[in-house]
Amino acid sequence: MTTSTIERAYQLARAGKAEDVAALKVQLKADGCRAVDALLSPRGTRGHLEAICAAAFKRPQPPAVPNPKVMND
Repeated sequence: MTTSTIERAYQLARAGKAEDVAALKVQLKADGCRAVDALLSPRGTRGHLEAICAAAFKRPQPPAVPNPKVMND
């Protein structure tokens, strides 16, 4: 059984894979989902996904750069 576009949107949102619905749409389209814009356009669906994205998304942290002063001491 395949996952519907709406189910996939909620999976990605809960997993913290998208910062907002716009990023979610990009990811869904890249995954080959169809009718993304139409399916995510209802206000209730969009609002719910925005809230989930905001709660779950964690911005990737840049890798730590060693402090040269600490290394030379």
